[in-house]
Amino acid sequence: MSSKKGAHREEGIFIAVAGPSGVGKTTLCKALIRQIPGLKFSVSYTTRPPRPSEVDGRDYIFVSEKEFRERIRREEFAEWAENYGFLYGTSRETMTDYLKKGCDLILDVDTQGARSLKVAYPGGIFVFILPPSLKVLKERLMSRGAEKNASLDKRFNNAVEEIREIIWYDYVIFNDRLDSAVDYLRGIYLAEKSRRERLMKKIEGFIK
Repeated sequence: MSSKKGAHREEGIFIAVAGPSGVGKTTLCKALIRQIPGLKFSVSYTTRPPRPSEVDGRDYIFVSEKEFRERIRREEFAEWAENYGFLYGTSRETMTDYLKKGCDLILDVDTQGARSLKVAYPGGIFVFILPPSLKVLKERLMSRGAEKNASLDKRFNNAVEEIREIIWYDYVIFNDRLDSAVDYLRGIYLAEKSRRERLMKKIEGFIK
């Protein structure tokens, strides 16, 4: 007996998690992935050197500036941005392939990248992460240890400007406690998966 089950594959959804440097975007994304089987983390390309704990291909795909700019020329990035002298970008091919296969994606991007994605993929879900306060944000940046005073001040001042963009995001999460922030992010994901317009193919079977 033939079955039509699986004949129609729903496209995946993506959540872009953005915010200033030091608010905990990466930690939140990876915590959510551990909780939701099948949710994929979009690994970004970057020209910055890896930090001691980072693994190529898991945390970032580390490439030379020459290779990165060649990929820009070939329009291989869904979004890319330059931050503090280094380049970051999301592979268009990887993102498109995952979504077409029905996989859901979570992206850790800066506010420049989020803005570009909003234009190219207006159906995405955009979440802005805020620290409990600007004082706490500055403390987090200082705790990284790698920041010199000039770099720290620049990142902090940029963060204040980036927060002004919050008005166009779909959701906002205060990352004051990691477990609570992850719960909110999980709730956003599950709510978006249950939106009526995303389920119309399944609903049609009940209302014909």
